Amino acid sequence: MAAKASDTTRTKFLLDEKDIPSKWYNIQADLKTPAPPVLHPGTGQPIGPQDLAPLFPMELIKQEVSQTRWIEIPDEVRDILKLWRPSPLFRARRLEKALGTPARIYYKYEGVSPAGSHKPNTAVAQAYYNKKEKVTRLSTETGAGQWGSALALASQLFGLQCKVYMVKVSYQQKPYRRIMMETWGAQVVASPSPDTQAGKKILEQDPNSPGSLGIAISEAVEDAATRDDTKYSLGSVLNHVLMHQTVIGLEAKKQLEKADDEADVVIGCAGGGSNFAGLSFPFAADKLTKKKKTRIIAVEPTACPSLTKGKYTYDFGDTVGMTPLVKMHTLGHGFVPAPLHAGGLRYHGMAPLVCKLYDEGVIEAVAVPQLATFQAALQFARTEGIIPAPESAHAIKVAIDEALRCKKSGKREAILFNLSGHGHFDLGAYEAFLAGKLQDYEYPAAKIEEALRGVPKVKV
Repeated sequence: MAAKASDTTRTKFLLDEKDIPSKWYNIQADLKTPAPPVLHPGTGQPIGPQDLAPLFPMELIKQEVSQTRWIEIPDEVRDILKLWRPSPLFRARRLEKALGTPARIYYKYEGVSPAGSHKPNTAVAQAYYNKKEKVTRLSTETGAGQWGSALALASQLFGLQCKVYMVKVSYQQKPYRRIMMETWGAQVVASPSPDTQAGKKILEQDPNSPGSLGIAISEAVEDAATRDDTKYSLGSVLNHVLMHQTVIGLEAKKQLEKADDEADVVIGCAGGGSNFAGLSFPFAADKLTKKKKTRIIAVEPTACPSLTKGKYTYDFGDTVGMTPLVKMHTLGHGFVPAPLHAGGLRYHGMAPLVCKLYDEGVIEAVAVPQLATFQAALQFARTEGIIPAPESAHAIKVAIDEALRCKKSGKREAILFNLSGHGHFDLGAYEAFLAGKLQDYEYPAAKIEEALRGVPKVKV
């Protein structure tokens, strides 16, 4: 793609409230072949709506399987989105200058939401549909606390009770995230917890378990499945969640038009896939339907490299094996990653739709180590001023790498990444990094192979 010259000196590209998307983009409409079916964990057969009804409201189940390209955003949801949307697009001019790159670096900043991340984009929608179907209580899990914060906020706005199972290592590292959730009325427990059979089982095996997203999902799913007043809410991975996040990319495309520019490279960190998909899927649509050559890069930590080191196969979404089986790049549902300071990226699998695009070569993936990621975060904070969430710093690391590639080649490309949240509640991680107490984690192939042996054998 020919890079456009940009002579503007603008730093921010803003939209009006009327520019908030009125429809979500559903990438399933544009896939070359249909996404692999979700399978029942007991029978191994494709599941139907009634199999998911104990966990989700019917409208979200319909969205999960919909092949419709555009799905209307309810007015009640858009009214709440106005609290922080449209989010700003920034030109990272100071970072560009520090790098000495001819590249143009843009970032979409989702840290302006009340919860400080992109997660409320789907939390508000999920709370709305649950409230509409007369659900009174939601259960969920959270890693770094961004999703738990978002659902606590959304539950409060719609008058719902909310229980959050927070991965123990993050519960201990990030007390202010817990306090934030409790301020919005949620009940928060460290996972694994003694509140569920799944949690008790894990604690019997390892009383000092640091927890994982897979374990916390098992607890939250059990909570919802055993109570008539409760549904389960998930902040990533599922098709409808990724679709709700596409407001990010849809806005970014309009903002790049204001900048008289087009993205050559689109980058997002990837743990479960929601913020990556939210930015990238509207750009992936142009690759699928208009044959555009935009490079789209998913970035994950070397400590939990599901796309780059995992196996593309059917696996459970949780640790205990209560969830349906989905085809994804997985490290094995029994994989417990190291307690790195990027809790939102510590998931054993990846969103099925992201995996399908990766398998078909529509997107790329790269894994980066923790220390280099924090170094990139520091450089960004010291040039652009915003202290990024450790998750978002993974996207920053690769954006910097791409900008340096342009410096070496002399190419004037436009690089866009998603700054999915601020790091104000992650300062303990920055303190550890500045004190030289962090280390890199890279799992040996043998350990990943061992975890993958637990993946169920499935024939479709």
